[in-house]
Amino acid sequence: MYETHVTVVGNVATRVEFSTTAAGVPLARFRLASTMRRFDAQERMWSDVGTNFFTVWTRRALAENVASSVTLGEPVIVTGRLRIREPVRDGQQQYFGAELSASSVGHDLSRGTSAFVRVSPARRGLTASGQGDDGVTKTAAPPGTGKPVRAGAEAKVPGQSGGP
Repeated sequence: MYETHVTVVGNVATRVEFSTTAAGVPLARFRLASTMRRFDAQERMWSDVGTNFFTVWTRRALAENVASSVTLGEPVIVTGRLRIREPVRDGQQQYFGAELSASSVGHDLSRGTSAFVRVSPARRGLTASGQGDDGVTKTAAPPGTGKPVRAGAEAKVPGQSGGP
């Protein structure tokens, strides 16, 4: 059977949730809001027509990179396989949900700038269990750093001031 591949442009609508499966595979998910805009010739202005929401799922290295790079409200472009879910609760059909199994996620550079940092498994220093080479459990990196931090450690992002 054929799969439907799509590219969706929108804004991150929820914070990225990062977890690992029982087999140790990293997973990350977030909601993506994509708002259609149309030009109204009579009013001579753009207006929002409607918003579609997608649940975006990422796995493995993409999940780790999304968790350390993408934050709430940022404009992104997501490419992946589209799947429409029809949830059933207590024997009753609820709603249709659109999900994207992402093969690629990136910032929308038509709306801002971004700095790319290549991350290799050796540089990341993580094992499949999420522990670093030193045995200390690591968490997702703060946005823009590309490096995981020790669990419980306060992360500083370059270019940000230290306090109020």
